Amino acid sequence: MTLQSSGQITLQQIQNEFGGSHPISLSEYYAAAAGVPGSGQISMSDFYGKSNAEYVAASGGSVSTQGDFKIHTFNSSGTFNISNAGNSAGSNTIEVFLMAGGGGGGGCSQVSGSAGGGGGGGRVAQTITATIGNKTISIGGGGGGGGSTSRGGNGGNTSFTGATTAAGGGGGGSSRGTSGATDANCNGRNGGCGGGGGFDRHNGSSGGTGSQGGNGGYYNQGQQSPFGGAGGGGANPANGGNNHGGAGGSGYYTTISGTGKRYGGGGGGGSEQSAPGSGGAGGGGGGGRNENGSGLYNVVTPTNGTANRGGGGGGGGGFAPQNGASGGSGVVIIKYRFQA
Repeated sequence: MTLQSSGQITLQQIQNEFGGSHPISLSEYYAAAAGVPGSGQISMSDFYGKSNAEYVAASGGSVSTQGDFKIHTFNSSGTFNISNAGNSAGSNTIEVFLMAGGGGGGGCSQVSGSAGGGGGGGRVAQTITATIGNKTISIGGGGGGGGSTSRGGNGGNTSFTGATTAAGGGGGGSSRGTSGATDANCNGRNGGCGGGGGFDRHNGSSGGTGSQGGNGGYYNQGQQSPFGGAGGGGANPANGGNNHGGAGGSGYYTTISGTGKRYGGGGGGGSEQSAPGSGGAGGGGGGGRNENGSGLYNVVTPTNGTANRGGGGGGGGGFAPQNGASGGSGVVIIKYRFQA
């Protein structure tokens, strides 16, 4: 157990904590713990508050070192094996970041209209106590882009044994340009972050609700021209932009990998004549535009969410049919102290 922080410390207490044999010599314990000199003068007070701490040792994934910390990155499903769980507070915990797969962008039919962007994947960032053994990691894939009259698919969940599951992003809504009752396919899907609503000529459409991030943007029936879809929600949490060519919401910022980066940006909504929505920071794909009948507008192909960033896919644009883009796959990043 950790030695006292004041008062008298005996050589026997130091030996009990750090091991050794008789006769006890203080010089046996050079550099025995952080703050204890490695050479030269050493005193009993150098051992105040010190312990023979053990730290987490583990394997699996792609491993890097940042100072006294190890970082394991899983871009695909696998196993994280903990062979030493540490033995004291501060040495027996791991930080876990989970990003789910992003939702796919909605597809656009051949009539006037444009589809909503997919929501970024849900995210979980938490600290849990390490336990010895194999931990199963499952990486969620990105949702598929919607066809000409269908919504984008939801992204897959990402999970890690002992941690909360990150929910896949919601797919973007499709477009509807003909008259009639509200088409439920225009609504963005619910997910970790909600998908954006697609264009509906005679009715509004809702953005999906995000359980671990932002909501998808909506389409207001009073904002018909220029026939655009809303953006998907991001993991910041940030909601997607509304109406025509809405931008995707921004993703969640973390430095757990050693470099500051955003994950889970929402996909941008498609448009017919205006600029399509941009993807949210953190891997969101941009929306498309396909109004090429008049020759006045360049065709823009919607882009996929970035792989292993959980970005939502961009929504398809009008006027001619255009499929939505796929969401990006998720990732798991684990960080722990491995030495003093």
